[in-house]
Amino acid sequence: MVEPFFKTIKSEPNWPVAWQSSHQAANAVAGYIDGFDNAVRRHSSLGFQSPIAFERKAWEVS
Repeated sequence: MVEPFFKTIKSEPNWPVAWQSSHQAANAVAGYIDGFDNAVRRHSSLGFQSPIAFERKAWEVS
């Protein structure tokens, strides 16, 4: 499960050629994970919905 995630991290965003520091790289990866991968990208385990859409639907049902 981790290997597909790392493939996505390496290929999906348009990363700059090089960062000035490892801190910049870590912030960029964290921002991608929190801002897109965990919130917007559709996940097969959620019926190909984004986590945000899945949560909205869950709140509507309850």
